[in-house]
Amino acid sequence: MTTFDSREAAFENQFARDADLQFRVFARRDKLAGLWAAEKLGITGTDADAYAKSVILSDLEEAGDEDVVRKLVTDLAKVGIGDAEIRKLLDEKQAEARRQVMETL
Repeated sequence: MTTFDSREAAFENQFARDADLQFRVFARRDKLAGLWAAEKLGITGTDADAYAKSVILSDLEEAGDEDVVRKLVTDLAKVGIGDAEIRKLLDEKQAEARRQVMETL
């Protein structure tokens, strides 16, 4: 294996690790946001966990955050929580999720 091949393999491995880390952070963020939303909706226990999982799965519909925002806006409209508050929440939960994921490494 040449030096170039070694460097290429190292870059590919780093890219894969970074992509995995980013996926885990976003999944954790969505779970935290889902649990927060469940609390606002009065959902508790295993139903809250199931709701959080549905938020995680909604993030797989399309690239970016719009699918998660759309789900949360729709679900939380009945309790008066809007788009701006949800976007702020996602930013806050992303920072918290990154910290939690990094602690597990």
